[in-house]
Amino acid sequence: MTQDFVALTPKMPDARTLLAGLYAGGPDLRVDSVFEGAAIRLRAPDGQPLVTVEVPLFLQVPGEVSRLLGESVPAEAPVWWTEVRAITAVEEAGRLAGSVAGRMTAVLGGTSWPPGAAHTRVVSVPSENRDAAPTAGDDQPLPVDVLTDKAAVVFQDRPVVAATTWLSDLLQDAVASDREVQIVTPPSTRLTLPARALLTSLPARWIIRDPQGGYYDGLTGAVLHWHASHFTPAPTINGNLRLAEAFTPPAASQNVGEQQLILTIRTTRPASEHLLLGGTLETCWQTLTGGPPAGWSTAEPVNLPWSPRQLTELARTRAQKSAPTWLVAVGTPDHPAIATLRITHTPTGVEEHITLAVGYTADQPAPLDVLPDLAEALTTRHHLTSMLIHLCHARADLTTPPHREPPPAPLSFTLGPDAVHAVSRTIAEAAPTTRPTRLGPATRPAFHYFLGDGTDTTAWQRLKQLNDHLTTRP
Repeated sequence: MTQDFVALTPKMPDARTLLAGLYAGGPDLRVDSVFEGAAIRLRAPDGQPLVTVEVPLFLQVPGEVSRLLGESVPAEAPVWWTEVRAITAVEEAGRLAGSVAGRMTAVLGGTSWPPGAAHTRVVSVPSENRDAAPTAGDDQPLPVDVLTDKAAVVFQDRPVVAATTWLSDLLQDAVASDREVQIVTPPSTRLTLPARALLTSLPARWIIRDPQGGYYDGLTGAVLHWHASHFTPAPTINGNLRLAEAFTPPAASQNVGEQQLILTIRTTRPASEHLLLGGTLETCWQTLTGGPPAGWSTAEPVNLPWSPRQLTELARTRAQKSAPTWLVAVGTPDHPAIATLRITHTPTGVEEHITLAVGYTADQPAPLDVLPDLAEALTTRHHLTSMLIHLCHARADLTTPPHREPPPAPLSFTLGPDAVHAVSRTIAEAAPTTRPTRLGPATRPAFHYFLGDGTDTTAWQRLKQLNDHLTTRP
Protein backbone atom coordinates (compact mmCIF):
# COMPACT_ATOMS: atom_id res chain seq x y z
CA MET A 1 0.00 0.00 0.00
CA THR A 2 2.86 2.37 0.71
CA GLN A 3 3.78 5.00 -1.84
CA ASP A 4 6.35 6.70 0.41
CA PHE A 5 10.11 6.39 0.16
CA VAL A 6 12.90 7.87 2.26
CA ALA A 7 16.40 8.34 0.82
CA LEU A 8 19.09 8.32 3.53
CA THR A 9 22.35 9.67 2.15
CA PRO A 10 25.69 10.75 3.67
CA LYS A 11 25.76 13.83 1.43
CA MET A 12 23.13 16.47 0.80
CA PRO A 13 21.15 15.89 -2.42
CA ASP A 14 22.16 18.87 -4.57
CA ALA A 15 20.46 20.19 -7.71
CA ARG A 16 22.35 17.77 -9.96
CA THR A 17 21.34 14.76 -7.87
CA LEU A 18 17.71 15.87 -7.73
CA LEU A 19 17.71 16.35 -11.50
CA ALA A 20 18.96 12.78 -11.97
CA GLY A 21 16.09 11.58 -9.80
CA LEU A 22 13.48 13.68 -11.56
CA TYR A 23 14.44 12.16 -14.91
CA ALA A 24 13.27 8.78 -13.59
CA GLY A 25 10.02 9.37 -15.46
CA GLY A 26 11.60 10.50 -18.69
CA PRO A 27 11.77 13.99 -20.23
CA ASP A 28 8.00 14.39 -20.74
CA LEU A 29 7.06 14.84 -17.08
CA ARG A 30 6.31 18.33 -15.82
CA VAL A 31 8.07 19.77 -12.77
CA ASP A 32 6.99 22.57 -10.47
CA SER A 33 7.71 23.68 -6.92
CA VAL A 34 5.31 23.87 -3.99
CA PHE A 35 5.42 25.21 -0.41
CA GLU A 36 7.33 28.29 -1.57
CA GLY A 37 10.11 26.14 -2.99
CA ALA A 38 10.33 23.71 -0.06
CA ALA A 39 9.37 20.75 -2.26
CA ILE A 40 9.41 19.70 -5.90
CA ARG A 41 6.44 18.03 -7.56
CA LEU A 42 6.44 15.76 -10.60
CA ARG A 43 3.35 15.79 -12.82
CA ALA A 44 2.19 13.54 -15.63
CA PRO A 45 1.96 15.08 -19.12
CA ASP A 46 -1.77 15.69 -18.52
CA GLY A 47 -1.02 17.63 -15.32
CA GLN A 48 -1.88 14.84 -12.85
CA PRO A 49 0.29 15.20 -9.68
CA LEU A 50 2.45 12.10 -9.21
CA VAL A 51 5.39 12.51 -6.84
CA THR A 52 6.53 15.14 -4.34
CA VAL A 53 10.18 15.37 -3.28
CA GLU A 54 10.57 17.29 -0.03
CA VAL A 55 13.53 19.42 0.99
CA PRO A 56 16.34 17.26 2.42
CA LEU A 57 16.65 17.27 6.22
CA PHE A 58 20.04 16.95 7.92
CA LEU A 59 19.40 14.49 10.74
CA GLN A 60 21.88 14.94 13.61
CA VAL A 61 20.06 13.13 16.46
CA PRO A 62 21.01 9.47 17.12
CA GLY A 63 18.24 6.90 17.02
CA GLU A 64 15.74 8.81 14.90
CA VAL A 65 16.08 6.59 11.82
CA SER A 66 15.40 3.37 13.72
CA ARG A 67 12.69 4.99 15.87
CA LEU A 68 10.63 5.99 12.85
CA LEU A 69 11.62 3.46 10.17
CA GLY A 70 12.53 0.37 12.18
CA GLU A 71 15.72 -1.50 12.97
CA SER A 72 15.97 -2.99 9.46
CA VAL A 73 17.28 0.27 7.95
CA PRO A 74 21.11 0.34 8.15
CA ALA A 75 21.55 4.08 8.63
CA GLU A 76 22.37 6.31 11.55
CA ALA A 77 22.81 10.03 12.19
CA PRO A 78 24.33 12.19 10.87
CA VAL A 79 22.52 11.53 7.61
CA TRP A 80 20.44 13.44 5.06
CA TRP A 81 16.77 12.38 5.11
CA THR A 82 14.77 13.06 1.92
CA GLU A 83 11.08 12.16 1.73
CA VAL A 84 9.69 11.09 -1.66
CA ARG A 85 5.89 10.77 -1.69
CA ALA A 86 3.65 9.42 -4.42
CA ILE A 87 -0.12 9.42 -4.79
CA THR A 88 -1.78 6.00 -4.85
CA ALA A 89 -4.36 6.94 -7.51
CA VAL A 90 -1.85 6.44 -10.34
CA GLU A 91 -0.32 2.96 -10.50
CA GLU A 92 2.99 4.14 -11.91
CA ALA A 93 3.49 6.86 -9.27
CA GLY A 94 4.80 4.48 -6.61
CA ARG A 95 7.36 2.96 -8.97
CA LEU A 96 8.36 6.46 -10.05
CA ALA A 97 8.93 7.52 -6.43
CA GLY A 98 11.02 4.40 -5.88
CA SER A 99 13.19 5.31 -8.86
CA VAL A 100 13.65 8.89 -7.64
CA ALA A 101 14.83 7.63 -4.23
CA GLY A 102 16.98 4.91 -5.81
CA ARG A 103 18.76 7.37 -8.08
CA MET A 104 19.59 9.60 -5.11
CA THR A 105 21.28 6.77 -3.23
CA ALA A 106 22.96 5.53 -6.42
CA VAL A 107 24.64 8.92 -6.87
CA LEU A 108 25.31 9.82 -3.23
CA GLY A 109 25.54 6.44 -1.52
CA GLY A 110 23.52 5.50 1.51
CA THR A 111 20.32 3.49 1.67
CA SER A 112 16.56 3.91 1.43
CA TRP A 113 13.31 2.85 3.00
CA PRO A 114 11.45 0.55 2.44
CA PRO A 115 14.45 -1.79 2.26
CA GLY A 116 15.00 -3.17 -1.22
CA ALA A 117 12.12 -1.24 -2.82
CA ALA A 118 14.10 1.57 -4.49
CA HIS A 119 15.52 1.14 -8.01
CA THR A 120 16.94 3.22 -10.86
CA ARG A 121 14.74 2.17 -13.78
CA VAL A 122 12.91 4.63 -16.01
CA VAL A 123 9.18 4.54 -15.30
CA SER A 124 6.83 5.27 -18.18
CA VAL A 125 3.78 7.27 -17.14
CA PRO A 126 0.68 7.35 -19.40
CA SER A 127 -0.19 10.76 -20.80
CA GLU A 128 -3.71 10.47 -19.39
CA ASN A 129 -5.12 8.81 -16.26
CA ARG A 130 -8.83 9.08 -16.77
CA ASP A 131 -9.61 6.18 -14.42
CA ALA A 132 -7.73 7.64 -11.47
CA ALA A 133 -9.59 8.31 -8.24
CA PRO A 134 -10.29 11.97 -7.41
CA THR A 135 -7.11 13.52 -6.03
CA ALA A 136 -5.78 16.93 -5.21
CA GLY A 137 -5.23 19.41 -7.98
CA ASP A 138 -3.42 22.71 -8.28
CA ASP A 139 -5.21 24.13 -5.27
CA GLN A 140 -3.93 21.27 -3.07
CA PRO A 141 -0.16 20.83 -3.38
CA LEU A 142 0.03 18.11 -0.72
CA PRO A 143 0.14 14.50 -1.96
CA VAL A 144 -3.39 13.51 -0.94
CA ASP A 145 -4.71 10.18 -2.26
CA VAL A 146 -8.44 10.93 -2.19
CA LEU A 147 -9.90 14.42 -1.85
CA THR A 148 -13.61 15.02 -1.27
CA ASP A 149 -15.61 17.91 0.09
CA LYS A 150 -15.47 16.28 3.54
CA ALA A 151 -12.13 14.51 3.77
CA ALA A 152 -8.50 14.45 2.69
CA VAL A 153 -7.58 10.76 2.71
CA VAL A 154 -3.99 9.52 2.67
CA PHE A 155 -2.71 5.95 2.69
CA GLN A 156 0.35 5.08 4.79
CA ASP A 157 2.15 1.78 5.20
CA ARG A 158 4.94 2.91 7.50
CA PRO A 159 6.01 1.31 10.79
CA VAL A 160 5.26 4.59 12.55
CA VAL A 161 3.18 7.63 11.60
CA ALA A 162 5.05 10.66 12.94
CA ALA A 163 4.33 14.38 13.30
CA THR A 164 6.20 15.31 10.14
CA THR A 165 6.13 18.72 8.51
CA TRP A 166 4.00 17.13 5.79
CA LEU A 167 1.38 15.96 8.32
CA SER A 168 1.30 19.35 10.06
CA ASP A 169 0.82 21.14 6.72
CA LEU A 170 -1.89 18.68 5.72
CA LEU A 171 -3.80 19.20 8.97
CA GLN A 172 -3.58 22.99 8.71
CA ASP A 173 -4.79 22.89 5.10
CA ALA A 174 -7.67 20.60 6.07
CA VAL A 175 -8.78 22.96 8.83
CA ALA A 176 -8.76 25.85 6.37
CA SER A 177 -10.85 23.88 3.87
CA ASP A 178 -13.24 22.43 6.49
CA ARG A 179 -12.15 18.86 5.77
CA GLU A 180 -11.14 16.01 8.06
CA VAL A 181 -7.74 14.37 7.54
CA GLN A 182 -8.14 10.59 7.43
CA ILE A 183 -4.96 8.50 7.55
CA VAL A 184 -5.45 4.87 6.50
CA THR A 185 -2.85 2.34 7.70
CA PRO A 186 -2.45 -1.41 8.23
CA PRO A 187 -2.82 -2.77 11.79
CA SER A 188 0.97 -2.98 12.19
CA THR A 189 1.37 0.83 12.12
CA ARG A 190 1.75 2.86 15.33
CA LEU A 191 1.59 6.58 16.20
CA THR A 192 4.26 8.64 17.90
CA LEU A 193 3.16 10.76 20.85
CA PRO A 194 3.44 14.02 18.83
CA ALA A 195 1.44 12.52 15.95
CA ARG A 196 -1.28 11.37 18.32
CA ALA A 197 -1.36 14.85 19.87
CA LEU A 198 -1.90 16.41 16.45
CA LEU A 199 -4.57 13.92 15.37
CA THR A 200 -6.58 14.33 18.58
CA SER A 201 -6.39 18.13 18.66
CA LEU A 202 -7.53 18.76 15.07
CA PRO A 203 -10.21 17.31 12.76
CA ALA A 204 -8.53 14.01 11.94
CA ARG A 205 -9.05 10.26 12.17
CA TRP A 206 -6.65 7.30 12.22
CA ILE A 207 -8.21 4.49 10.20
CA ILE A 208 -7.06 0.86 10.40
CA ARG A 209 -7.66 -1.78 7.77
CA ASP A 210 -9.22 -4.57 9.82
CA PRO A 211 -7.55 -7.96 9.14
CA GLN A 212 -11.04 -9.49 9.24
CA GLY A 213 -12.33 -7.00 6.66
CA GLY A 214 -13.53 -3.44 6.83
CA TYR A 215 -12.05 -0.55 8.80
CA TYR A 216 -11.99 0.76 12.36
CA ASP A 217 -10.78 3.82 14.27
CA GLY A 218 -7.27 3.22 15.61
CA LEU A 219 -7.86 5.28 18.78
CA THR A 220 -11.46 4.44 19.70
CA GLY A 221 -11.99 1.05 18.03
CA ALA A 222 -15.24 2.18 16.38
CA VAL A 223 -16.12 0.22 13.23
CA LEU A 224 -16.04 2.57 10.23
CA HIS A 225 -17.42 2.57 6.71
CA TRP A 226 -17.18 4.85 3.69
CA HIS A 227 -20.31 6.96 3.54
CA ALA A 228 -21.10 10.40 2.11
CA SER A 229 -17.53 10.97 0.86
CA HIS A 230 -15.65 10.10 4.05
CA PHE A 231 -15.00 7.38 6.63
CA THR A 232 -17.53 7.57 9.44
CA PRO A 233 -18.74 5.23 12.23
CA ALA A 234 -20.95 2.45 10.89
CA PRO A 235 -24.53 2.73 12.17
CA THR A 236 -26.09 0.14 14.46
CA ILE A 237 -29.70 -0.62 15.25
CA ASN A 238 -29.58 0.96 18.72
CA GLY A 239 -27.36 3.85 17.66
CA ASN A 240 -24.36 2.80 19.76
CA LEU A 241 -20.83 2.52 18.43
CA ARG A 242 -19.73 -0.98 17.46
CA LEU A 243 -16.15 -1.87 18.42
CA ALA A 244 -13.95 -3.93 16.13
CA GLU A 245 -12.81 -7.24 17.59
CA ALA A 246 -9.24 -6.46 16.51
CA PHE A 247 -9.25 -3.42 18.82
CA THR A 248 -9.21 -5.73 21.87
CA PRO A 249 -6.22 -8.04 21.37
CA PRO A 250 -5.52 -11.13 23.51
CA ALA A 251 -3.89 -10.34 26.85
CA ALA A 252 -0.82 -12.35 25.83
CA SER A 253 -0.08 -9.82 23.08
CA GLN A 254 0.16 -6.90 25.51
CA ASN A 255 3.53 -5.45 26.52
CA VAL A 256 3.64 -7.02 29.97
CA GLY A 257 5.51 -4.96 32.55
CA GLU A 258 6.22 -1.99 30.28
CA GLN A 259 5.23 1.44 31.53
CA GLN A 260 4.99 5.07 30.49
CA LEU A 261 5.30 7.97 32.88
CA ILE A 262 3.31 10.92 31.47
CA LEU A 263 3.87 14.45 32.78
CA THR A 264 1.59 17.33 31.76
CA ILE A 265 3.23 20.58 32.83
CA ARG A 266 2.43 24.26 32.57
CA THR A 267 4.81 27.05 33.50
CA THR A 268 4.42 30.83 33.34
CA ARG A 269 7.35 33.19 33.63
CA PRO A 270 7.79 36.92 33.06
CA ALA A 271 8.80 37.88 29.54
CA SER A 272 12.25 39.44 29.34
CA GLU A 273 15.11 39.73 26.90
CA HIS A 274 17.20 37.43 29.11
CA LEU A 275 14.59 34.65 29.30
CA LEU A 276 15.91 31.17 28.39
CA LEU A 277 13.30 28.51 27.66
CA GLY A 278 13.61 24.74 27.83
CA GLY A 279 14.92 24.59 31.40
CA THR A 280 11.76 22.99 32.75
CA LEU A 281 11.91 20.20 30.21
CA GLU A 282 15.64 19.71 30.74
CA THR A 283 15.19 19.39 34.52
CA CYS A 284 12.47 16.75 34.07
CA TRP A 285 14.61 14.86 31.57
CA GLN A 286 17.68 14.94 33.83
CA THR A 287 15.69 13.72 36.82
CA LEU A 288 13.93 10.86 35.02
CA THR A 289 16.60 9.65 32.57
CA GLY A 290 19.92 10.88 33.94
CA GLY A 291 20.68 13.24 31.06
CA PRO A 292 19.28 16.10 28.96
CA PRO A 293 17.17 15.69 25.81
CA ALA A 294 19.13 14.49 22.79
CA GLY A 295 17.46 16.75 20.25
CA TRP A 296 14.65 19.09 19.32
CA SER A 297 12.82 20.21 16.20
CA THR A 298 9.56 21.70 14.96
CA ALA A 299 8.53 18.29 13.56
CA GLU A 300 9.58 14.65 13.31
CA PRO A 301 12.11 13.32 12.60
CA VAL A 302 13.87 15.39 15.25
CA ASN A 303 17.03 16.65 13.60
CA LEU A 304 18.73 19.28 15.82
CA PRO A 305 20.94 18.67 18.87
CA TRP A 306 19.36 19.91 22.10
CA SER A 307 19.84 23.67 22.52
CA PRO A 308 17.68 25.81 24.84
CA ARG A 309 19.25 28.91 23.32
CA GLN A 310 18.23 28.02 19.76
CA LEU A 311 14.67 27.03 20.67
CA THR A 312 14.33 30.27 22.67
CA GLU A 313 15.44 32.28 19.63
CA LEU A 314 12.85 30.49 17.49
CA ALA A 315 10.08 31.11 20.03
CA ARG A 316 11.05 34.79 20.33
CA THR A 317 10.99 35.21 16.53
CA ARG A 318 7.55 33.60 16.30
CA ALA A 319 6.23 35.65 19.24
CA GLN A 320 7.17 38.82 17.35
CA LYS A 321 4.72 37.61 14.67
CA SER A 322 2.07 36.84 17.35
CA ALA A 323 2.44 33.13 16.62
CA PRO A 324 2.85 30.27 19.12
CA THR A 325 5.73 27.79 18.86
CA TRP A 326 5.20 24.00 18.81
CA LEU A 327 8.24 21.77 19.28
CA VAL A 328 9.20 18.11 19.69
CA ALA A 329 12.09 16.84 21.84
CA VAL A 330 13.47 13.29 22.05
CA GLY A 331 15.89 11.38 24.23
CA THR A 332 18.63 8.90 23.53
CA PRO A 333 17.84 5.37 22.27
CA ASP A 334 18.83 3.79 25.62
CA HIS A 335 16.40 6.03 27.56
CA PRO A 336 13.15 6.36 25.54
CA ALA A 337 11.59 9.76 26.14
CA ILE A 338 9.68 12.18 23.96
CA ALA A 339 7.91 15.49 24.56
CA THR A 340 5.84 18.14 22.89
CA LEU A 341 6.32 21.75 23.94
CA ARG A 342 3.96 24.60 23.09
CA ILE A 343 5.18 28.13 23.85
CA THR A 344 2.80 31.09 23.87
CA HIS A 345 3.13 34.76 24.82
CA THR A 346 0.16 35.81 26.98
CA PRO A 347 -0.68 38.90 29.06
CA THR A 348 0.64 37.07 32.15
CA GLY A 349 3.99 36.17 30.55
CA VAL A 350 5.53 33.37 28.52
CA GLU A 351 3.75 30.05 28.99
CA GLU A 352 5.21 26.60 28.31
CA HIS A 353 2.77 23.73 27.91
CA ILE A 354 4.69 20.46 28.08
CA THR A 355 3.67 16.84 27.64
CA LEU A 356 6.57 14.50 28.44
CA ALA A 357 6.46 10.71 28.18
CA VAL A 358 9.25 8.48 29.49
CA GLY A 359 9.27 4.75 28.76
CA TYR A 360 10.31 1.97 31.16
CA THR A 361 10.77 -1.75 30.59
CA ALA A 362 9.72 -4.54 32.94
CA ASP A 363 13.18 -4.69 34.53
CA GLN A 364 13.39 -0.90 34.92
CA PRO A 365 10.24 0.39 36.68
CA ALA A 366 9.36 4.07 36.74
CA PRO A 367 11.16 5.96 39.57
CA LEU A 368 8.07 7.18 41.40
CA ASP A 369 10.08 8.11 44.50
CA VAL A 370 11.74 11.08 42.72
CA LEU A 371 8.48 12.78 41.71
CA PRO A 372 8.04 14.92 44.88
CA ASP A 373 11.62 16.21 44.53
CA LEU A 374 10.99 16.97 40.86
CA ALA A 375 7.83 18.88 41.78
CA GLU A 376 9.79 20.98 44.29
CA ALA A 377 12.56 21.70 41.77
CA LEU A 378 10.03 22.91 39.19
CA THR A 379 8.23 24.98 41.80
CA THR A 380 11.31 26.74 43.18
CA ARG A 381 13.34 27.15 39.98
CA HIS A 382 11.04 27.04 36.96
CA HIS A 383 7.87 29.03 37.73
CA LEU A 384 5.60 25.97 37.76
CA THR A 385 1.90 26.69 37.39
CA SER A 386 0.67 23.09 37.51
CA MET A 387 1.81 19.52 36.87
CA LEU A 388 -0.26 16.34 36.54
CA ILE A 389 1.54 12.98 36.43
CA HIS A 390 0.07 9.70 35.18
CA LEU A 391 1.41 6.15 34.99
CA CYS A 392 0.36 4.01 32.02
CA HIS A 393 0.86 0.32 31.38
CA ALA A 394 1.82 0.78 27.75
CA ARG A 395 4.66 0.35 25.28
CA ALA A 396 8.07 1.44 26.54
CA ASP A 397 8.91 2.76 23.07
CA LEU A 398 6.19 5.41 23.65
CA THR A 399 4.21 4.67 20.49
CA THR A 400 0.46 4.09 20.32
CA PRO A 401 -0.74 0.83 18.70
CA PRO A 402 -4.20 0.53 17.10
CA HIS A 403 -5.74 -1.43 19.93
CA ARG A 404 -7.13 -0.84 23.38
CA GLU A 405 -4.63 -0.13 26.15
CA PRO A 406 -5.24 0.11 29.91
CA PRO A 407 -6.22 3.64 30.96
CA PRO A 408 -3.57 5.73 32.73
CA ALA A 409 -3.67 6.15 36.50
CA PRO A 410 -3.09 9.58 38.07
CA LEU A 411 -0.18 9.66 40.52
CA SER A 412 0.04 13.27 41.68
CA PHE A 413 -0.94 16.86 41.01
CA THR A 414 1.15 19.92 41.85
CA LEU A 415 -0.20 23.45 42.10
CA GLY A 416 2.38 26.22 41.73
CA PRO A 417 2.61 29.26 44.04
CA ASP A 418 0.86 31.70 41.68
CA ALA A 419 -1.97 29.22 41.17
CA VAL A 420 -2.21 28.68 44.94
CA HIS A 421 -2.52 32.44 45.40
CA ALA A 422 -5.21 32.60 42.71
CA VAL A 423 -7.44 29.98 44.39
CA SER A 424 -6.36 31.10 47.93
CA ARG A 425 -4.07 29.20 50.25
CA THR A 426 -6.96 28.22 52.49
CA ILE A 427 -8.80 26.43 49.70
CA ALA A 428 -5.65 24.86 48.23
CA GLU A 429 -4.59 23.48 51.61
CA ALA A 430 -8.03 22.09 52.49
CA ALA A 431 -8.12 19.38 49.82
CA PRO A 432 -11.04 16.97 50.36
CA THR A 433 -9.21 13.72 49.57
CA THR A 434 -5.57 14.11 50.58
CA ARG A 435 -3.47 16.42 52.72
CA PRO A 436 -1.04 18.19 50.37
CA THR A 437 2.70 18.52 50.88
CA ARG A 438 3.89 22.10 51.02
CA LEU A 439 6.70 22.97 48.61
CA GLY A 440 8.87 26.10 48.61
CA PRO A 441 8.88 28.93 51.16
CA ALA A 442 6.05 29.22 53.67
CA THR A 443 5.32 32.76 52.54
CA ARG A 444 4.73 31.67 48.94
CA PRO A 445 3.99 27.96 48.99
CA ALA A 446 3.10 25.45 46.31
CA PHE A 447 1.19 22.25 47.10
CA HIS A 448 1.83 18.69 45.95
CA TYR A 449 -1.15 16.30 46.11
CA PHE A 450 -0.55 12.54 46.17
CA LEU A 451 -3.33 10.71 44.31
CA GLY A 452 -2.23 7.08 44.03
CA ASP A 453 0.58 4.62 43.33
CA GLY A 454 -0.46 3.68 39.80
CA THR A 455 -2.55 0.68 40.89
CA ASP A 456 -5.25 2.46 42.90
CA THR A 457 -8.53 2.44 40.95
CA THR A 458 -9.93 5.30 43.06
CA ALA A 459 -7.19 7.76 41.97
CA TRP A 460 -9.37 9.19 39.19
CA GLN A 461 -12.12 9.89 41.71
CA ARG A 462 -9.62 11.71 43.96
CA LEU A 463 -8.42 13.78 41.01
CA LYS A 464 -11.97 14.76 40.10
CA GLN A 465 -12.78 15.73 43.67
CA LEU A 466 -9.58 17.78 43.88
CA ASN A 467 -10.30 19.51 40.59
CA ASP A 468 -13.86 20.32 41.66
CA HIS A 469 -12.58 21.67 44.98
CA LEU A 470 -9.95 23.93 43.36
CA THR A 471 -12.21 25.26 40.60
CA THR A 472 -15.45 25.78 42.53
CA ARG A 473 -15.90 29.25 43.94
CA PRO A 474 -18.23 30.07 46.85
